[in-house]
Amino acid sequence: MPSNGLSILKTILAISALAMVVTKTAAAGEKVLGSFNASDGNAPYGGLISDAAGNLYGTTTGGGAHSFGTVFELMPKAGGGWNIKLLHSFNDDGVDGIAPYTRLVLDSAGNLYGTTNNGGSNNVGTVFQLTPTTTGTWKETIVYSFENNEVDGTYPYGGLILDSSGNLYGTTAGGGTNFAGTVFELTPGKAGEWTEKILHNFDYTDGYSTYGGLVFDASGNLYGTGYGGGTYGYGTVFEMTPQISGEWNLTVLFNFNGKNSTGDAPYATLIFDTAGNLYGTTLFGGTYDSGMVFELTPQAGGLWTETIVHSFEPSNWDGGNPFGGLLLDAAGNLYGTTNLGGKFNYGTVFKLTPKAGGGWIEGLLHVFNKNGKDGYNPYCTLLSDKAGNLYGVTYQGGMQNDGTVFEILP
Repeated sequence: MPSNGLSILKTILAISALAMVVTKTAAAGEKVLGSFNASDGNAPYGGLISDAAGNLYGTTTGGGAHSFGTVFELMPKAGGGWNIKLLHSFNDDGVDGIAPYTRLVLDSAGNLYGTTNNGGSNNVGTVFQLTPTTTGTWKETIVYSFENNEVDGTYPYGGLILDSSGNLYGTTAGGGTNFAGTVFELTPGKAGEWTEKILHNFDYTDGYSTYGGLVFDASGNLYGTGYGGGTYGYGTVFEMTPQISGEWNLTVLFNFNGKNSTGDAPYATLIFDTAGNLYGTTLFGGTYDSGMVFELTPQAGGLWTETIVHSFEPSNWDGGNPFGGLLLDAAGNLYGTTNLGGKFNYGTVFKLTPKAGGGWIEGLLHVFNKNGKDGYNPYCTLLSDKAGNLYGVTYQGGMQNDGTVFEILP
């Protein structure tokens, strides 16, 4: 979301009144692994990924050597604790990108890829690559600078995904032939160059402003969300299917109608379960218009049916307005964050457990607190390790109020 729009939205959300409603909570413990300061970055947004050694990687939208954001690594120390390493500071020099809202992706060679919302040669965003060197530093390469030419996409917010051939896929919130955003593919060449192909131009009837990333199914089809647009103007879930010709066809699977029954403004990336059902979040809508978690189930004939998994309540004991996507564990439980809500109205970490016979039980694993130590206002999708610990970032809070990295212990 463009920074001015995001600021307005955060202001609107922050003044929302909360009614006290008591619900059950689940016991868990939170640990702040690190508090950011201006030198190593501030305002982390996109969440974390890990490598095989258990190191964590992420981005901040600001801070660093030039105050335009960073890529960082957190390395576990023997005996406990973590060391933070700054891998790259973005620079507004007309070449580098600035303000990465992205969650990174790691390829099999150990390279990191992500997007920046702004910067590049046309100041409308980039795709970047970070490659580890033999000296322990990381080298940045701008894979692609988006063009502000009424054809290319502009302002990518979502993360990237890789296919088995090393091609990158992503979305832009703006640009394209209809100024409604695009889906793009980047293909690597033998000489290190990358070629972009626009797979789809949104036209408002099928969605617009795709802030989330994409997800593959087992057949190689792509799925994503449009923040707005569609039949009712409140967002869509779409599928893109590759054709023999090399083109891609887009099908709208679901249109949100902005009413309490379906939700409004799907912001984050979707996930699949093993049965082929899709899960996601909406920023608004649901029973209380504070956002919700939804499930889409495929039906015969290509139709998909929506089920509301949980409607967030504007209360002291539930979260509200989830920007992040969901995490699914092996037992079928869903985990996520809300930007607001909880006792202090600074956000929560929640768990949704399926009940035998249908329905879900929600529990709050952590309620964030603006107390000078804890983080607050998480926008991220969570990460889980093999032991079931959850990791994420908060946009604000911590010792310097520049955001935190946190762990939730089960």
